[in-house]
Amino acid sequence: MTQDVEMKEQQQQQQQPSNSATSSTPSTLHQLKEIASLIEFGAYAKEARRIVRAVRLTMTLRRELKASVLSAFLNFALSAGSEPFNRLISYLPKEDEHEMEVDSVISVTQAPAKHPLPELEIYCYLLVLIFLIDQKKYDEAKTCSSASIARLKNLNRRTVDVLASRLYSYYSLSYELTGDLAEVRGNLLALHRVATLRHDELGQETLLNLLLRNYLHYNLYDQAEKLRSKAPRFEAHSNHQFCRYLFYLGKIRTIQLEYTDAKESLLQAARKAPAAALGFRVLCNKWAVIVRLLLGEIPERTVFMQKGMENALRPYFELTNAVRIGDLELFKSVAEKFSSTFTTDRTLNLIVRLRHNVIRTGLRNISISYSRISLADVAKKLRLDSANPVAEAESIVAKAIRDGAIDATLDHANGWMVSKETGDIYSTNEPQIAFNSRIAFCLNMHNEAVRALRFPPNSHKEKEGAEKRRERQQQEQELAKHIAEEDDDEF
Repeated sequence: MTQDVEMKEQQQQQQQPSNSATSSTPSTLHQLKEIASLIEFGAYAKEARRIVRAVRLTMTLRRELKASVLSAFLNFALSAGSEPFNRLISYLPKEDEHEMEVDSVISVTQAPAKHPLPELEIYCYLLVLIFLIDQKKYDEAKTCSSASIARLKNLNRRTVDVLASRLYSYYSLSYELTGDLAEVRGNLLALHRVATLRHDELGQETLLNLLLRNYLHYNLYDQAEKLRSKAPRFEAHSNHQFCRYLFYLGKIRTIQLEYTDAKESLLQAARKAPAAALGFRVLCNKWAVIVRLLLGEIPERTVFMQKGMENALRPYFELTNAVRIGDLELFKSVAEKFSSTFTTDRTLNLIVRLRHNVIRTGLRNISISYSRISLADVAKKLRLDSANPVAEAESIVAKAIRDGAIDATLDHANGWMVSKETGDIYSTNEPQIAFNSRIAFCLNMHNEAVRALRFPPNSHKEKEGAEKRRERQQQEQELAKHIAEEDDDEF
């Protein structure tokens, strides 16, 4: 008996901390209410950074959103008979009574005070839209997003801009998931014009990226470049939007054969992207690898061995190996083997351009290995499969010599390629150029880090005002004493 009693006491002691732990964690509805109070405080204080924090907290609760929780929150935030409440509640499926949380029952019975703030109304639209997209109800998401955009057009408040930028993204995403992305292009252009007139810089950033994505989705690169070049420029407010802009800019520059600028944009986008955005970083690295190969560079092995990217970058690693060796047959086999992957990544047309680089790399290896070699042997080593491989080899060698890819001469009479002796690279300006590029990169990174520092708004102005006020009072007191002493002296 005593042992049974002791066992029961131990079980009760083990269950007590677990029960207290579960009771101490707040429910999803309670956390949404706290976020609503944060939005309300930010709206009244006109502090957009509190709205940013509320959106960031909402993203952490995204997987825990349920229809019962959302209906209870709509009951808390909106009036029961209002038009937004009736519209939003119609998008939600009817909740099961067993899934209702205790907190939601309390919220319904207590009849809380309603918040007529437009920020809370837009926040409710955002919550319902995120829930519909996660539940893969894309048609309802399209309708909800269109209603939210129609409501946003009547609001001109800076505290709504953060929520509006998120709604713009989900508005475009809902149409993209249903294959109707071209339908929203006119609305996005109109919204971008309105955001420009209202000086909504965060909205301009988001809408510009959405428009660039829209154009690039349909391969309209010329229109995307025209829009990008004529859009107003300002300092980036969101790191995520700036990364997307750099990625789209890199894609445009790649198609326009401006590989140097494309490489800088793509590598900068991959570096600036957050660690959680693995898919975006993988896509940036794929395009950056292709651009570097088109520039004649060979990416380091560490690029393909980054954590979480090994399998995704495997086709590009084999492609890089084929380009590095200069084997045309291996390059063709890799391109055919992973053609579906390259088509999905929309890099197949760029890989077609790499054939000339493979031939040039093989030719460079031949010129280093042989001081003199016949053009027939060059064609055989390059595995040229044309009707007249010797003539093609001669034209390839002549073009490579003209472009400066190899340091050699052509002997047309004997059909030879004669390579010159390689000089010392340290006697040229290449080391100085390399050091200069590294120093410029470090300086740019330092300047961007300084610009990214955050300070409380107008804190330096208030501090300077108080100091100037004290100095002015001291000067006035000293001047008054001096005048009084002069008057005493006169009398």
